[in-house]
Amino acid sequence: MSRLLSLFANRTVLCDGAMGTALYGRGVFLNKCFDELNLTQPELVRSVHEEYLQAGAEIIETNTFGANSFRLHRFGLQDQARAINQAGARLAREAVTQLADKQAGSAFVAGSVGPLGIHLEPLGKIALEEARAAFADQVEGLIAGGPGVGVDMLIVETMPAINEAEQAIYAAKQVAPDVPLLAMVTVDEDANCLDGTPAEVAAARLAAAGADAIGCNCSTGPATVLTAIERMRGATELPLVAMPNAGMPRNVDGRNIYLCSPEYMASFARKFVRAGVQFIGGCCGTTPNHIRAMKSAIRAMDAQQTYTPRHSSAPIVTETPPAPLGERSKIGSLVASGEFITLVEIVPPRGIDCSKEIDGARMLAGTGIHAINIPDSPRASARMSAQSLCLQIQQQTGVETVLHYTCRDRNLLSIQSDLLGASSLGLRNILCLTGDPPKLGNYPDATAVFDVDAIGLVNVVNRLNHGLDIGGNPIGASTGFTLGVAANPGVPDIENEIRRFAYKVEAGGEYAITQPVFDLRLLEIFLKRVEGFRIPVIAGIWPLTSLRNAEFMKNDLRVSMPDEIMARMAAVDTPEAARAEGIRIAQEMLSAARPMVQGVQVSAPFGRYALAIEVVRQVLPMTTAAL
Repeated sequence: MSRLLSLFANRTVLCDGAMGTALYGRGVFLNKCFDELNLTQPELVRSVHEEYLQAGAEIIETNTFGANSFRLHRFGLQDQARAINQAGARLAREAVTQLADKQAGSAFVAGSVGPLGIHLEPLGKIALEEARAAFADQVEGLIAGGPGVGVDMLIVETMPAINEAEQAIYAAKQVAPDVPLLAMVTVDEDANCLDGTPAEVAAARLAAAGADAIGCNCSTGPATVLTAIERMRGATELPLVAMPNAGMPRNVDGRNIYLCSPEYMASFARKFVRAGVQFIGGCCGTTPNHIRAMKSAIRAMDAQQTYTPRHSSAPIVTETPPAPLGERSKIGSLVASGEFITLVEIVPPRGIDCSKEIDGARMLAGTGIHAINIPDSPRASARMSAQSLCLQIQQQTGVETVLHYTCRDRNLLSIQSDLLGASSLGLRNILCLTGDPPKLGNYPDATAVFDVDAIGLVNVVNRLNHGLDIGGNPIGASTGFTLGVAANPGVPDIENEIRRFAYKVEAGGEYAITQPVFDLRLLEIFLKRVEGFRIPVIAGIWPLTSLRNAEFMKNDLRVSMPDEIMARMAAVDTPEAARAEGIRIAQEMLSAARPMVQGVQVSAPFGRYALAIEVVRQVLPMTTAAL
């Protein structure tokens, strides 16, 4: 491996996103030669580089994807290929240098080498030698000026045919044998190159041609690229590269729009890391917002890694383990003893008056409910902080609370500060959640943080429970939280849910609370699938209040809702009858689920705590003796 690539050994590296998409968004028409902008509108190109660097990219690509003589010939610019490539390298270098002047650290410049846009022999009339000469001419322009002036590495990308990719690699190695080279093909929906070459065969041929790292970019989106990467992994030991499109473009009002959200791309960034990909970025449709979200996802993965001293001479870090689970909290003792647990959820108010919620908690405490669950701004809504309501309920009613804590609004510094504060105030139970993205709430343009996801958060809490911060530094006494995680048996992508649940358990999850259960078959399947890493599971139960409420749960929240339940709610003709039917359904769900789980969390829809009490009273009379 080259010296430069060795600098990235054993860690994930974030690359930038689409240059063409950014220029198009700035008003450059598609019939314009984007590469020529290096000469005619350099500030425009430099501004794109700067945005990607600010988003967290460690490698930025030059605006030279089509800067070869064949593509430039369409615009009468074939004689300016060298100048356009030199200018592209210079603009990217200037952006990186400016970043280094402003903050510690730096980034690297990669020379983008795209396909020639014309078929090579035997399918076309362009000889392999001609293609190699055109690539060589482009590479000479990109490396002109030497180290620190030209590019740090080369990226041969979006190659539709393996023979064209090979010619580009041969040319690069001939002109610049010491410059690291990453080579990527583009694939169809079956994860084969556009010339029909299977991804695993392409991997072997790219490696044999001399590439230092290989992978896939562009294509139909991240799912297809992931499939290709998984097939490539079995054919090579080289570092892998993945830079997918933000999905397939859709024509909206005459413009091609890529619809994959930053959050979706970030979720695939995690999948790429788990698949062994080292260099991750984006292609068509990806923007600085996508790269920023992917950066957070990668940092979340880093936070999940077990701390080890960097040097063998480093002192051994002394942990302060938490008390045994049964001694940490009431919920912890119930989990440890195997007793059936009853929880009721109280949503924080939208204002500062929480008297209704405290009165509700006091009423629930009188029924024998074990604890109150407090969500953290559910559906990305602006509400009183869950931590504040937890503290007031515990102080004024004496009932224990479970604090829901999400990663949406906090960076790693804030997360640790909040958790240390919560522990010092006497909050002993925490449910670790990723959190709903802001676009689901009333302020869709609000900035999301997501430094870590729920898995990373479990790791953070587990470290604090052992007296260590995320850097492995001792904090004194451990926090001693009873650590809960979420599970969703009805999610469409159950394979991903099972995989994430296993990671949560491995990270330190001690019990789980599910999303509302209406389809017992899905709960049974989920519990069977997690038998190998089972922790106590508490089933979520939601008393429906109306047919509209059921429709909202099914269509807006995507909760699995059997047709039978929909029919039962549709059959009632008054609000009172609908609430009564909703309670009966909840009671049935609880009765059927009880033998399979170790507890129940009953929601109180629209603040109707009496509905939750009714469910518990009918099904678990031993907990309502106080009534």
